[in-house]
Amino acid sequence: QVQVVESGGGLVQAGGSLRLSCAASKTIFSINAMSWLRQAPGKQRELVATITSGGGTNYADSVKGRFTISRDTAKNTVYLQMNSLKPEDTAVYYCVAHYYSSYTPHDSWGQGTQVTVSS
Repeated sequence: QVQVVESGGGLVQAGGSLRLSCAASKTIFSINAMSWLRQAPGKQRELVATITSGGGTNYADSVKGRFTISRDTAKNTVYLQMNSLKPEDTAVYYCVAHYYSSYTPHDSWGQGTQVTVSS
């Protein structure tokens, strides 16, 4: 089973930057993909970005050009660099590892990290 732990959230002014980290308990090459999702109060959960085991990336339209997902395979860690932050980016951000175990798909969620962007 894969476990993930997020870190790096906090309070930042609009226009500022933050970098979130997600450390996985196993080599990320054994994980099909890792994603960042977010949920703001009263809103639906949103998929923000995904990086596959092959290094391919996808982004929500709302963050394209501002957020970058990347990985450090030596550290089994995925990052979300968030630039030009807006108040509407305020949410709890979750890291999710998508993997297979015994041919069955699994999602392992972190505990979440709060990002607050002030105007």
